[in-house]
Amino acid sequence: MQPLEAVLNHPAIWRGNDCARVAIPSISTGFPELDAALPGGGWPAAALTEIYAKRPGIGELQLLMPAAARLTRDGRWIVLIAPPHIPYAPAFVAHGLRLPRLVLVRTSSAEESFWACEQALRHQGCGAVLAWIDRAPERALKRLQLAAEAGSAAALLFRSARVIPASPAALRLHVGRLQNRTVVRVLKRRGSDLATPIVLDLPNSPATPAGARRANHDIRLLETAP
Repeated sequence: MQPLEAVLNHPAIWRGNDCARVAIPSISTGFPELDAALPGGGWPAAALTEIYAKRPGIGELQLLMPAAARLTRDGRWIVLIAPPHIPYAPAFVAHGLRLPRLVLVRTSSAEESFWACEQALRHQGCGAVLAWIDRAPERALKRLQLAAEAGSAAALLFRSARVIPASPAALRLHVGRLQNRTVVRVLKRRGSDLATPIVLDLPNSPATPAGARRANHDIRLLETAP
């Protein structure tokens, strides 16, 4: 029989007053203060994360750049599904992403977006799926969670903060701005709730490297069948 302390220290065990330590691996966000607030010390892999933005372009995508860059350097795929704007590839390059490992998927409906998410998440070479789907039925979200668990990738869903319904997502964040600073509130996580918002000074996009102006041609573009 294992000693009680060994049982309590097992990564699958969490105590209600502490931030949970989870058995599934995580990917560092690249922001120490945010990592400290997240179970596992980063974006949970093999799990669904929802990011609610007070308004589009508030810095929600920039939160993912350090982790995405690390994954592409490790040879993993980053899949963007139905982003609201055409990604500016030189900015991704400036943040350290390797464009040959970036895939953009265009869809014409929420159903196609969910289907594309599931297919990407189940691919063993996928590191993270970033999807923009505002209206998401709970049943569809549960399917995304199952797909993430099957392939070990991080599923990150960007949604509007106008309405924040119940969700089975393992991690839920709200991103806003206060006096030119990014404020992240943890709405849900494995373990106890977090009352104190996390304030980040996100750097401006680094200077675009020379010769990167034509980098958009290096992003793989896929379109779902009508």
